[in-house]
Amino acid sequence: MALLRSLAPPLRVVLVSPRIPPNTGNVARLCAVTGCRLELVEPLGFSIADRDLKRAGLDYWDKVFLALHADWDAYLAASPGVRRWLFTSRSELTHWDAPFTAGDHLVFGSEPGGLPPYILGGGEGTPVTIPMVSGVRSLNLSTAVGIGVYEALRRIRLE
Repeated sequence: MALLRSLAPPLRVVLVSPRIPPNTGNVARLCAVTGCRLELVEPLGFSIADRDLKRAGLDYWDKVFLALHADWDAYLAASPGVRRWLFTSRSELTHWDAPFTAGDHLVFGSEPGGLPPYILGGGEGTPVTIPMVSGVRSLNLSTAVGIGVYEALRRIRLE
């Protein structure tokens, strides 16, 4: 089995208003196996005590969960000066071309709507996209996070 070396500081995965507990649980599991940390920005579409969330994250939840923020402004206040990559279907910069570094925050929006315009246009991060064929709405949240995290890890390890 190939092992990943832990990053110091690790990447942070930030989910803004996630709605589907199993997706968030799957992201928690991904964070556990990659050494990333997970931050959630309210409002959530579920309780973090949700049985489906815990089941999908299995016994990893306590190893990856870092913070629950009341809203976007609270998250920004808790993490000043960090580099943020705002994953969206509306960007010219692809995740293949983003210069990821250890400690970056990878920010993803909710399942139905993605990141809201006030976040994408707020100047607190760089929009980046995962290329897809035209006419398809979007990837599943946990799939998109997996693609983003592993590409960031690959790019960081090539430095």
